[in-house]
Amino acid sequence: MHGALPVRSDQVIPWGAAWAGLCSSLVGIGFARFGYMQLIPSLIAGQWFIAGDAAYLGAANLAGYLFGALLAVRMAALIPARDVLRAMMALAAVSFFACAAPLSFAWFFVWRFAAGFAGGALMVLAAPSILPHVPVARRGVVSGAIFMGVGLGIIVSAVLVPLLLRAGLVEAWCGLGVATLVLTAASWTGWPRHEAKAVAVTSHRPAAAPPRLKALYAQYALSAVGLVPHMMFLVDFVARGLGRGVDVGAQYLVLFGVGATIGPIIGGAVADRIGFRATLLATFVLQAIAVALLAVTDHWTALLVSSIAVGATTPGVVPLALGRVREFVPGDTQAQQAAWSVATITFSTGQAAGAYGFAFLLGSEGSYAMLFALGAVPFVLALAIEMVTERRTCRSTTP
Repeated sequence: MHGALPVRSDQVIPWGAAWAGLCSSLVGIGFARFGYMQLIPSLIAGQWFIAGDAAYLGAANLAGYLFGALLAVRMAALIPARDVLRAMMALAAVSFFACAAPLSFAWFFVWRFAAGFAGGALMVLAAPSILPHVPVARRGVVSGAIFMGVGLGIIVSAVLVPLLLRAGLVEAWCGLGVATLVLTAASWTGWPRHEAKAVAVTSHRPAAAPPRLKALYAQYALSAVGLVPHMMFLVDFVARGLGRGVDVGAQYLVLFGVGATIGPIIGGAVADRIGFRATLLATFVLQAIAVALLAVTDHWTALLVSSIAVGATTPGVVPLALGRVREFVPGDTQAQQAAWSVATITFSTGQAAGAYGFAFLLGSEGSYAMLFALGAVPFVLALAIEMVTERRTCRSTTP
């Protein structure tokens, strides 16, 4: 065809790699974490586990996520990142099939930990393995496509799991395993063949973090703690706590997933207008109100607002925190990546610690109202840290 211009290689978007990244976040978070949330009521009703043990198994997933995030870079240093990513998606699939056999609490703990480990490694390695192969002008689009898998995974699991549960718990676990295998196979050839040097950068930590960056680490970890009640217990709260059943609980998880899909986009747009600091503080306020709302009322409108708001801010807080990191560590790309690695680890630590704390409270005859009330406290503390840090900064800069 005459007049056609050749397409430059540096303008070609590797959509196959973007698809692989989307599948990895869909599996690692949407299925491995939020799929289990919907199984908790049935696990208890089917007498596989008591409520406290089921909660601890949810915490095991978050603990595994922390270790997966910590060890992902080391694994990628030993073998090609694409092989690690493939292995982690396969591990997630195996964990679902293993959980179809109700052998013991220890058996389940190991495999829920393994699922979390796979999710943590996938979330740390996927984007850094893909984005260096994407034209700079298109990295925002591809990054959005990768992390959109989190929200899509939540929605898909919210629709799929209730349907599978109609056949039984064993069938539900196996169904998630089959779906994960399909996505693993569909994304197998999409991962970039050449290694991305950006992955290795995250192994270095900043020599000395400034006070405001340390404060951000604390705020980010507190945010992770406050999100745990919704991430672990929203469906069980609706299904068993309110007696409305798993299907109704799954409907609110769909709303949570819708929020998770649009949250990062809305948060980023607002930050472009009013700044990352103001948007992050407004997010903490919104999170505190949305979580505390379920401690005082179980009206359907409160459930709807809380599900969407917390769903939107769960992934939505991530780009806001990243924006603050870039403000505190300007110019130096490696230092920014190193600081972001520390922030990611603190967030994972907050999630794991919060999960075990709330699981202990639930197992000690704690009420859901108490869990949601306590879940709002970390956001208030995050705001308090900002006020104290800002005051000290002003004093230190005043002549």
